[in-house]
Amino acid sequence: MHGKSPSRFFSKAEEARIVAAIQAAEQETSGEIRIHLLRSDQGDLLNYAQQLLEKLGITRTRDRNGVLFLMELKSQRFAVVGDRGIHEKVGQEFWDSIRDRVLERFRHGEFEQGLIEGIQACGDKMKEFFPLQADDENELTNQITESS
Repeated sequence: MHGKSPSRFFSKAEEARIVAAIQAAEQETSGEIRIHLLRSDQGDLLNYAQQLLEKLGITRTRDRNGVLFLMELKSQRFAVVGDRGIHEKVGQEFWDSIRDRVLERFRHGEFEQGLIEGIQACGDKMKEFFPLQADDENELTNQITESS
């Protein structure tokens, strides 16, 4: 897959660049982006991603404008979902376009670049609907999280 164990899929440098992309995207929007890695297959990945929105606290943002990038390491599958506030604005076609763009990079082994491009595209769209507010706080961690 990538020459690293799933628990350390990204090198420290790759992870730092991905986190920096999240921070840059969030500088212009009140929206929040989370990346979560799964070590095992979860069947219906999109359904699992919807469940994780709640489990990871993404549904607790003030404007319900959190986005989850979910990467399943074992089978290299990917899903992206947005909480109600952002989903109502952008619709399913937007998420499908992000997913397709990221997966195209994944097919070429470009996992870091795929995530960064997806993050940037999400950030650009989020700032249209949820521009940064003066009282905005970073409501969710920017660090990549993972579970089995």
